[in-house]
Amino acid sequence: MSPYQEEPNSSGANERKDAAASPSAEDVWTTRPGGTRQEQSPLASREAQLAAKKRKGKPEGDWERSVLEKLAFASLKEQRRARRWKLFFTILFFGYIGFITWSVMRSNTLSAIEPRSHTAVVNIKGAISDDSEASAQHVLRSLKEAFEAPNAKAVVLHINSPGGSPVQAGIIHDEIVRLKDKHKKPVYAAIGELGASAAYYIAVAADEIYVDKASMVGSIGVLMNGFGFTGTMDKLGVQRRLIAAGEHKGFLDPFSPENPADVEHARVMLYQIHQQFIEVVRAGRGDRLKETPNTFSGWVWTGEESIELGLADHIGSLYSVARDVVGADTLVDYTYKRGLADSIAKRLGASFGAGASNAAIKSISQGGWLYQ
Repeated sequence: MSPYQEEPNSSGANERKDAAASPSAEDVWTTRPGGTRQEQSPLASREAQLAAKKRKGKPEGDWERSVLEKLAFASLKEQRRARRWKLFFTILFFGYIGFITWSVMRSNTLSAIEPRSHTAVVNIKGAISDDSEASAQHVLRSLKEAFEAPNAKAVVLHINSPGGSPVQAGIIHDEIVRLKDKHKKPVYAAIGELGASAAYYIAVAADEIYVDKASMVGSIGVLMNGFGFTGTMDKLGVQRRLIAAGEHKGFLDPFSPENPADVEHARVMLYQIHQQFIEVVRAGRGDRLKETPNTFSGWVWTGEESIELGLADHIGSLYSVARDVVGADTLVDYTYKRGLADSIAKRLGASFGAGASNAAIKSISQGGWLYQ
């Protein structure tokens, strides 16, 4: 064989070897680095994927449907959760309305469910003021229901109070006297731990006053208290600038030096209110009162001492009065109780304007007048 014939054969063999060793254009785009040629075959890889999906029971293209199903179920679950919360708050709202309605109907029909003769009870507890449960507005409502109850044999004032406003006490006292005369029902006062000051002002409207041996009774006096800040302001370098029309418009201003004329005027007013208190006690106790120089001094007496001084009549309690004096040991409480709606409305600021006005007045007058 000549050299001219051997070279083409050798070249053709080399080309076939290079073709076998070099991947095709399609293989370049589909092979994965690091894998064998058998693993990187696009047809084998495709078949393996289809086989795996068939084994799982999911034909090709099901992953999109799976994602959509998950989103749909998540949305449905969120809607169900929202409906449950909406139902919960709806039930809560109507339950609240039902409770308020029941409370009002119960308070309005109290006298209609009285089973037999009983002793009507009206509680006077805590400080007596226009914004407390012992205010004239609430107590008068309770007294009206108690006196008008056909099965109530008597009314007992259950008192446990340190006192408070003379105005509120005066209104309650006068209403008790009026209702007692109108309905011809006996009224008794049963003092617990404390029946002092304005609370005692109310108690003397009763026919008889019952106390415990250790009760605190009396405190027939009037006071007006406050503070002076002029020394503190001087130390802090604060200057008071009060502009008023009227010589005494800044009456007892705590940030101004004490004015002797203001103090004297306050003493005159306190004396007048004290005399009103004394007259009410004398009218209510009558000949039973044994006056001494200290009777109207503002002192507080024990229950035993108050009986000796004629400020009270007998030792007794609410229960003993109902059982032994009235003769009806069944007690029915007619005391007005502030409802949930009233409390919420008050907290939400229904009385904000009145509270702001009262705060402004108190900042000037230092708390007003108190029977204490």
